[in-house]
Amino acid sequence: MNDVSAIVVCLNGLPWLERCLASLEGCELIVVDHGSTDGSLELVRARFPGARVIEQENVGMGGGNNAGIRVASGRYYLFLNSDAWVEPGGVRELVEFADAHPRAAVVGPRLRNPDGSLQPSVRGFPTVWRICTEYYFLRKLAPRSRAFNALYGAGFDHESVREVDWLSGACLLVRSEAVAEVGPFDEAYFMFGEETDWCYRFRRAGWSVVFLPGAEVVHVGGATHGGRLFQENLRSLLRFVATHRGPGEARRLRRLLIVALRLRGLIFRGERGRRYRAGARWLASGDVQALLRPGR
Repeated sequence: MNDVSAIVVCLNGLPWLERCLASLEGCELIVVDHGSTDGSLELVRARFPGARVIEQENVGMGGGNNAGIRVASGRYYLFLNSDAWVEPGGVRELVEFADAHPRAAVVGPRLRNPDGSLQPSVRGFPTVWRICTEYYFLRKLAPRSRAFNALYGAGFDHESVREVDWLSGACLLVRSEAVAEVGPFDEAYFMFGEETDWCYRFRRAGWSVVFLPGAEVVHVGGATHGGRLFQENLRSLLRFVATHRGPGEARRLRRLLIVALRLRGLIFRGERGRRYRAGARWLASGDVQALLRPGR
């Protein structure tokens, strides 16, 4: 796969990193390290001496992937999380499909959890309504309703090839020609939302985003950030809505999320409840413009 540049952003990627990189045999391999202290860099240099290693400060997933793009030479960029690995033949399946569909900017595989179960990856673009169906429990109350489940792909079974709004960024094959037209990741998204914004921009420019179940990837999920950074998730939702739906919609979303998270903080106990209460306090600490400032 000499026409594929595989880009892996790493921050303390053990114990999954070796399996991740081994699954990319034949690709131009680019590892962007954001300050690992667990021996990840030593492993890469010992086991994958042909990999190009970029060391830089932690500028987030979008910034890390962009660093890889700047040195990549392939017709396609394969973005793979450091806690994921491609099943045999998966890269070939993605490339063959992309070659046969020249307007596909992004092709994403089916994701599996380590136990073999499906990890849903098809998503709908966020709107105030769709976000509220999640945070106000409407999706759970009406699990078969398309209106209440559009944020999560409206119950798509992940069994057929389908053009979608956006796909989880755990593994994406992206056409370099499309990136040259639309631009790289928006680095304002530190973590979460960068792939959502990118897919939105691709689709708005007339490209397609396609789910391809014939290629499969195992994704541990949350291995690097440990499921933390709930605040960054909220910030990414505000940023997407402010950018693509308008500042008025973002202000409305902020108010609705404060109420929803306070309610959830009352319902749930333990760490989960504390996380929701902290999220509500953060949202109440400033207006949308202030919350979107770096370091806030």
